[in-house]
Parts: sequence; structure tokens; C-alpha cells
Amino acid sequence: MPKKRIPNAIRLEFSAGALVHANLSGAAFSGDFLWVAGDEACGIDRLHRLEPSGTEQLRFGDGLSFPLSALLDLPGAADDEADLEGMAVADGYLWVVGSHGLKRKNAKDGRDHADNAKRLAKVTLDANRRLLACLPIELGEDGKPCLVREAKDGRRARRLKGDAESNLLTQALADDPHLGPYLAIPGKDNGFDIEGLVVDGKRLLLGLRGPVLRGWSALLEIALETKGEQLRLAPLDDSGCLIRKHFLNLAGLGIRDLHFSGDDLHILAGPTMVLDGDIRVFKWPNAKSLLAANQEPVRFESTLTELLSLPHGHGTNRAEAFCALPPELAAPTTPSWLVLYDAPGPDRKAGEYTVFGDLLHQ
Repeated sequence: MPKKRIPNAIRLEFSAGALVHANLSGAAFSGDFLWVAGDEACGIDRLHRLEPSGTEQLRFGDGLSFPLSALLDLPGAADDEADLEGMAVADGYLWVVGSHGLKRKNAKDGRDHADNAKRLAKVTLDANRRLLACLPIELGEDGKPCLVREAKDGRRARRLKGDAESNLLTQALADDPHLGPYLAIPGKDNGFDIEGLVVDGKRLLLGLRGPVLRGWSALLEIALETKGEQLRLAPLDDSGCLIRKHFLNLAGLGIRDLHFSGDDLHILAGPTMVLDGDIRVFKWPNAKSLLAANQEPVRFESTLTELLSLPHGHGTNRAEAFCALPPELAAPTTPSWLVLYDAPGPDRKAGEYTVFGDLLHQ
């Protein structure tokens, strides 16, 4: 249960050719190895624990990039942005999810008013953004974990059935009275935007940065099954329910990341729109047991505990990813958490390819 922050306690060193190195949006551990995703790439980088070189407590480097196009048959081109936001390691797989959201072009300095008006009216969807996939983790010949299209034991990389426009999740939500109308709104306009992911057996929880409805943020619960070379939505119960909605009271904030710690669900929360505002960590006590026992298709949860607030800059240092450190990396009696930041400011960078994250602990 994080209560204290140690700034810049983790050093991440990326190579010049890394797919990910600045706008970090997802993180997950495989022992001494750290998987990281960025929201402006279509791939994942793996970093290895190294000996500290300065005042940091943990240092990761010796990176290797894994383009998603080498692992999956993507809806879009190999270099189309996937906007990966959530990651989780479970049962020998690395699970990843894209934002699924639309994007709006921004006004630019140096453009005239008419040109910027046209830009601000343009809404697009990158072909790889509506991606939910599991990627097998397998030890390579060097003994290090790698992401593969097909593992020697038969496990295969698969994604939720869909194309460049939609997938089974967005199709199931199209007529939803709460979330359906927001699928046509860009994520940074309080539109539909997935940013958190946790896996519990066949059940997945997807945390939404947006929309936030009258202060209530949304957590989607789904189950997946394999059908041929793809993933499909599976019924959550005998009623045939494919999606359960859990509305959480996070003080008006949207979900930025999720992570289970035992039976508790920890939630990283921040502004749903482009704001320099509060970023906080909440705990939902006994969430795993409560979710397993729940049969309601829609429920509201107010019994959340706020653990701490995280700093932010002006247009920089927005906490986007967090996860618990494996026991071999943390002190035995002090659970610790890694926090990584989107748009790291000068205080979180050492050159172009080295960035720093924080540690949280009790």
C-alpha cells in the first residue's frame, strides 16, 4: 500500500533506436526485466536490471525493442500508432491494450486562424488503436524473456477480433447508454479512452480515463476466450452478460492505470482531459473478491481509500504507469511500486534517451 514517494529513484536507459523512450504509458515486470510501452509507438521495449550508476536505487537498460507488427497481424500499417496504455503480465503472457480512442488534431503555432480551425475540427482514428492482445513470453537462447508470435509450447499471440474501425469490445458498447455516445468523441475531449488493464484469470478489467460521468469514472469487466487465431468476448455469467460496468468515485478523476496487490485493486487516477491537475493513487479494498462474487451488470463503488498524491508539472511529468516491484527487486518487508511519467520534464531526464521514474512504498 504506497504512502511515500522517492523521486527519481529508478533510472531507465534506452538505446537511440528504441521504439519507446519518452512518453511512457505502460509498465510490467518479468523478474529482473521491465516491459514498457509508449503512447506514440507501435511496439514494446524490454529493459534489464543493471547496477546503479548514480544516486538511483534501481537502474534498467540494455534494451530490446519488439515491434507489434512482428507479433500480430495488425489492422493498420506497422508504424501506425497503437497508443498502448495498459500492460499486465499473467500466465506466461504480456497483455496490452490500446486507448481505443479517437484523436483530434491540435492548433499549432505559426499557423493562421483558418488553418488551425480546420485542424481543430479534424478527428481521426489510427488503425491500430483499437487493440487488445496477449503476447507469449518465452525465454530466448540467452535466457532472457522475449515476446514471440508463437511459443514452443504452442501459446500464440492473439488479439481481440476487429479491424481498423472497431473490434468486438467497441461493437458491444455501441448501444450502451452510458458509454456508447462517447465512442465518437476523442479521448482528450472526455471521450472513450482506455488507460488501465489488469488480468485475473480469464477476466480482464479495463480502466477508462474517459468518459467521467458526473464525477464517476468507469471500470469495464470482460472475459475473453480463444476462438481460432483470435480472442472473443465470453459471457461473464449464465445471463450472457459480456460487459459489466463499475462506476468508481475517484473525486472526478479518470483512471490512468490499474494494478492488483493481493486482493486489493490500486488505481492511478488523473484528469480526463488535457489538464495539469491532481494525480492520485487510490485503493479499492478486497476488490478481487468483490468482483468475483458480483453478478450485477452495473454497480457503483464509493468505498475507495485515497493513499497519496503525485506531483505534476506544467505540460510535463504526468504519471501514466505504475506497477508493483517483484519481491526480488523490493525490500522483503516493504512493498514498493514503480511510477513512470508521460512527457517527462528536464528534472526527469538525463539526455534524450535516459528518463527517471519514482518509487512508492510504505
